Amino acid sequence: MNFEKAVALMESKLGAWKIMALASCEDNYPMVRNVSCLFYNNKIYFKTDKNFRKTKQLLANPRVAMCWSGVQVEGDAINKGLVIREPGHKFEKLYKQYLWKSYNAYSHVDTEILIEVTPKFVEIWDDDDQGDAYQIFIDFEKGEAIYRPYD
Repeated sequence: MNFEKAVALMESKLGAWKIMALASCEDNYPMVRNVSCLFYNNKIYFKTDKNFRKTKQLLANPRVAMCWSGVQVEGDAINKGLVIREPGHKFEKLYKQYLWKSYNAYSHVDTEILIEVTPKFVEIWDDDDQGDAYQIFIDFEKGEAIYRPYD
């Protein structure tokens, strides 16, 4: 499988938004929690309060892993500043469209920051129409993808 086809498969599985598990670690203390994610510009975006423990962890160690239904993403998280200051307000518009309840409850808070995750490596687990399991490994830094049947 070539790189472009693998990335297209990942994008089709994730769609416009998902609630993903986010794993982070600081001082050998790992944490996992769910975050509401949007996908655009070939990146993953979520908002969080700048005072939360997960935010402090992300600032201390930006290496993260995220997972949703067989799609595992490893990458780097960057604090993009306050959600309301994003140029073009794309996150705000999409969040309002897909996650209205959360948008309505929290988006006015002036401590909400935008986190951008740049995928470095993605692993997809799935099965084909015949029920045969497979893995796809996508290396964004090398621009390579590997398809591997799983026994």
